[in-house]
Amino acid sequence: MKKLAWAPLGAVALAIAAIAPAQAADQKSVAVTAIVEHPALDAVRDGVKAALKAEGFEEGKNLKWQYQSAQGNPGTAAQIARKFVGDKPDAIVAIATPSAQAVVAATKTVPVVFSAVTDPVAAKLVPSWEPSKNNVTGVSDLLALDKQMELLKKVVPNAKRVGMVYNPGEANSAVVVKELKELLPKLGMTLVEAAAPRSVDVSSAARSLVGKADVIYTNTDNNVVSSYEALVKVGQDSKLPLVASDTDSVARGAVAALGINYRDLGDQTGRMVARILKGEKPGDIKTEVSTKMELYVNPGAAEKQGIKLSDELVKSAAKVIQ
Repeated sequence: MKKLAWAPLGAVALAIAAIAPAQAADQKSVAVTAIVEHPALDAVRDGVKAALKAEGFEEGKNLKWQYQSAQGNPGTAAQIARKFVGDKPDAIVAIATPSAQAVVAATKTVPVVFSAVTDPVAAKLVPSWEPSKNNVTGVSDLLALDKQMELLKKVVPNAKRVGMVYNPGEANSAVVVKELKELLPKLGMTLVEAAAPRSVDVSSAARSLVGKADVIYTNTDNNVVSSYEALVKVGQDSKLPLVASDTDSVARGAVAALGINYRDLGDQTGRMVARILKGEKPGDIKTEVSTKMELYVNPGAAEKQGIKLSDELVKSAAKVIQ
């Protein structure tokens, strides 16, 4: 009788043991980190999650998802990177250059997919724009600066001095400054720099440009974007127009922006992550660049900053914010 009683229990135990590893194998884990929370980077994060769901990886079902922001602090970004590497997820998504640099410095084995990084080669995330042959790939938000300056001239036709507030310690901003110094003289303009090493420095840096610049151009510098309202106040008070490269900044008070849709960038990044979860190696996947550009304009912001947008420019916009 004892033998008969124990046999079914043994069979059940074996069945459970067989099922458990299969369930674990089906479960994938993705850890996501961003240097700071602001509309563009949040849109990337949400796009990644939506794309993974569309590819069959859904939180609460077969996907473990975790997200942490470094709140603008590079030291915190490094701590998050080390923590995530210790968790050994199937992939780490690092949004924006400082977070991507922190994660890449922390691991040579866990797959890393960066997003919203202007120049991953200059940031030393990958050796070239070709497949890295290591554990890193991603999607860049690199913008053609000649097109950016073309828009700036349409917004402020007589502009000669272009002001730029940026964090000198952020690689993507340093690259843009270097390129603008080469490009602007060819267009009959000069660059006037104002350093903002911290988010709290953005307002004073912007004020330092009053009387020295005809227009302020903002790239996707995370310090600047996270404190954009401070920049807008200076623009309104001093009648100094703001032209952005981040379309989300237009709703916050920039006059215009020719930029990437960051939700789409997140979606593109998420599809790349899904390829890795399905078995591809990150080192075999070439770094991608988002090529879908959109023009946003804000006629009301233009008026507050002392200019009027041409009817032609407003009509050509994908979105007009009133």
